[in-house]
Amino acid sequence: MGRLGTDPELRYTQGGQPVANFSLATSEKYKDKAGEWVEKTEWHKCVVWGPRAETIEKHVRKGSQLLIEGSIQTRAWEDKDKNKRYTTEINVKDFEFCGGKSESTYKDDAAGQVASNDSFEDSEIPF
Repeated sequence: MGRLGTDPELRYTQGGQPVANFSLATSEKYKDKAGEWVEKTEWHKCVVWGPRAETIEKHVRKGSQLLIEGSIQTRAWEDKDKNKRYTTEINVKDFEFCGGKSESTYKDDAAGQVASNDSFEDSEIPF
């Protein structure tokens, strides 16, 4: 579970398949050896395919809280200078939008069902 660092970017493949990309920040807090609270934030590149990509693009924006489930994949490609580059991203299979009173929550499962839940507190914003 994390917060979007960017608005989702929706594109379509040459075959017409929707794909959305966004970054997601996850944070954890812990006490260090000196007893001081430390917050560690990790950034994740996420990709969503098909109708779910259009759903995400329609319902969330930068700062929205999102629970995702998927697989981690690493892709390789060549840049314009023929250097081999790699990127690791989460291929999102399922997700749940989580939000407060002003932000609706949706659950998108394999059947495409949508439900509502308002369980988010502003104090839970990781950044």
